[in-house]
Amino acid sequence: MSGRADSDPSPDTRAEDADETGHPENADETGRGDEAEDAGHGEHDEQGDEDAPRRARRARRAAVGAGAVLALAGVAAALLRLTGSAPALVPVAYACGAGVCALAAVLGSRGRTRRALWLLIAGLMVMALGDQFD
Repeated sequence: MSGRADSDPSPDTRAEDADETGHPENADETGRGDEAEDAGHGEHDEQGDEDAPRRARRARRAAVGAGAVLALAGVAAALLRLTGSAPALVPVAYACGAGVCALAAVLGSRGRTRRALWLLIAGLMVMALGDQFD
């Protein structure tokens, strides 16, 4: 049972309710009054439904971009540490963190943006841990 106490009445009663109150200035084009907008059912929610695909696309692009950049940075750091005098665990940690960030980019491209965010955080933590061994 998912009914909300502040939900709008059915469409066939909205216009009648607005007309019966005698306050036409409180009713907008759809027949909903100020009370509905004050309850959070105003113009923003209607646009939010239209913006949902755009926000999802933006989140996927952000996850892919951040994952790719962090994976490339991890690979570059692993290669730089491999050529230096650092212990072998350091470049391995950078490479593993880069792999986790690359996996986050793949998951982000498939729409799993929350999991991608957590994998990005985990990948950065692995790289930071590897840097501590230096």
